[in-house]
Amino acid sequence: MSLLSSIIHNPTGLKPHQPLIILQSSSAQTCYPILRNLISNFRPTTQTLLFCFLHSPSNLTNVDEAPNIIAFDFTGRIPGYDDLWCGPQDEILARINSVPPGSLNVIIDSVDTLTSDLGSTPKTYKFIRTLLGLLTTRSEPSILVLHLQPSPLLELLTQISLSPTLMHLTAHPPAIITHIASAYLTHPPPAGPAEKFWSVFIPFSERTHESERLVYGLDGNGTSTGALVSKGMREFVVEVIIRGGSKRGVERTVEGWKGDLPCELQALESLKSIWTRRKPEEARPDPTQNVSFNLNLTPSQEKSRAQVPLPYAHEGNPVTTVGAILYDPDSADDIDDDDPDEDLDI
Repeated sequence: MSLLSSIIHNPTGLKPHQPLIILQSSSAQTCYPILRNLISNFRPTTQTLLFCFLHSPSNLTNVDEAPNIIAFDFTGRIPGYDDLWCGPQDEILARINSVPPGSLNVIIDSVDTLTSDLGSTPKTYKFIRTLLGLLTTRSEPSILVLHLQPSPLLELLTQISLSPTLMHLTAHPPAIITHIASAYLTHPPPAGPAEKFWSVFIPFSERTHESERLVYGLDGNGTSTGALVSKGMREFVVEVIIRGGSKRGVERTVEGWKGDLPCELQALESLKSIWTRRKPEEARPDPTQNVSFNLNLTPSQEKSRAQVPLPYAHEGNPVTTVGAILYDPDSADDIDDDDPDEDLDI
């Protein structure tokens, strides 16, 4: 089973336990299909608290069919538009403390909206740190799921000072993979070396304007819901990072998401072009064919041409003869074979 599948189907089963899951969307690709699937796969015996700040609970789960899920809708409580508005921190903490001992899942559908309501990134970070502390001190393994977009808060939440273990899932449009494969000649593993792929993929994906250009440009699909491959079927790419898992260090991989389920990257229809090898180029047409006159040489003509000495044939060959100066005097030169000093008694 792949890393993404193991996280989605059994998030509490990873060893060691991973109490923090971060789902990262962007303006080019949403991660909400993963969040909905993750909520639906939580164990029915585990209490789940869903705090909605951006989407209504009905958009994320069917609360009526999931008695273990309790949803709290904060979408109608907006600072400045609600005279009775107050910060949600105390209410959320009270709800968590009221849950009996045991496993507990806490989900915040939009940390960005929560940060906007609180009006400060440090306040939000301090509040999330308190939430995580409550969950890690429970007697049974518990999970905090946070969904947000790239922001200064995201950099704080991924620091090891908050949690030594981390599951970080980032959604990307498939256009990133196809663009890197064509523009940089770099394919994801196993089609290409992993070191080369990550050295190109990581900095490119962190430049959000590049993803937006690929999605909303002239050749893009114009939506953050993923590539449409069939009626009602969309797919995208998921970057998976696990810190402090069964392997030492950080595990990083890139996988696919098709419809409502995780899949291998090779299973994505929108990436078929990068896996198929290019066909060998067809033979170029012969310009001497189908002309009214003969441009080819006969064997005798080719033999005669080969015997013609070329003026540049000696280039590159070392000179083996000894150099000498040959001088032929003309009539104006005063040349005399007699010794001009013969009259001197030397």
